[in-house]
Amino acid sequence: MANCPPAPPSPDQGLLDESVQGVTPPMSRASRPPATTGTTIPASASKSSAGRRPQPPPAPHRQGRGLLGVFAGSAAALLIVGGFWLVGRGGTDSADAAGAYVGGDLHSVTVADGRLFVGGHDGVASSTDQGQHWVQVTSLSGADAMGWAVTPGAILVGGHTGLFRSTDGGLSFATADGLGQVTDVHALGAAADTVYLASPQAGLLASSDGGSTWQLRNTSVGQAFMGTIMVDPKNPNHLVAPDMQHGVVTSSDGGRTWTALGGPEGTMSVAWDPTNIQRIVAVGMGGGAVSSDGGRTWAELELPQGTSVVTFSADGTTLYAGALDGQTARISTSTDGGTTWTAR
Repeated sequence: MANCPPAPPSPDQGLLDESVQGVTPPMSRASRPPATTGTTIPASASKSSAGRRPQPPPAPHRQGRGLLGVFAGSAAALLIVGGFWLVGRGGTDSADAAGAYVGGDLHSVTVADGRLFVGGHDGVASSTDQGQHWVQVTSLSGADAMGWAVTPGAILVGGHTGLFRSTDGGLSFATADGLGQVTDVHALGAAADTVYLASPQAGLLASSDGGSTWQLRNTSVGQAFMGTIMVDPKNPNHLVAPDMQHGVVTSSDGGRTWTALGGPEGTMSVAWDPTNIQRIVAVGMGGGAVSSDGGRTWAELELPQGTSVVTFSADGTTLYAGALDGQTARISTSTDGGTTWTAR
């Protein structure tokens, strides 16, 4: 399996053109001016017109699991520092509060069917108590979970090894069919049965039947997307996505054309309040940012140290921030919009 995330494709591969005048520049830690109105981005770029592109964090070499290893399907208990793993049935392992094993990278955090999920280079874990205790999802071991989507009948997750589907509330996952030659999924999102998928291999794909069949929507956009694509439940043509080259980007026509909204440099994760989708939080290599007007303007948001992913609870009252601690994910929560944080 390839290291992750790979470097974004070069400009001549047809990505969004960040040389267009008026596109909000990435925000730096020293100064984060509010973003101006987003500017439509052409679907192609040339080497002569492309500006500087922020590079993703270097991908660490795949590390061995050691005593924190999760052995799918075995029936053994392993003693580890601070607790123990009990291998159970149905593709999950029980664990105490020692943390959620994800491996050398933390790529995703999401809420689905009453569970909080974290996913990384080598492991996925779920929690039903806001991250105090975790259960390893062994059927996603090595899946490199990046993007998540919830449809009426399933939970979908994508990574370097493809697309996976759960029909039991996230207890276990199996490989999903229908993607053909697309085997690398970096971003995913859904509203009802409308699902969007971004792959560095193909660009942006769309499904109208919950991910059973797919249509290629845009071959020039999506290669640098990473994480969860936000899809408006009232208008599934309205999308907001994290783009590691262009910050937060949005589409109003189902992914056919896109506009840059600004946000933090090298955006790796974006989430909106499900009760008020104008409230958007993003995190990237340039730190954290929050918008209260749908991404037209941004303000700096201080996040817990090391935060690489964010998401909201289903009722919008809690903001989750995930950070990598060794090979485990640590969750912090905020109930006041990110002013104060509590480590779980």
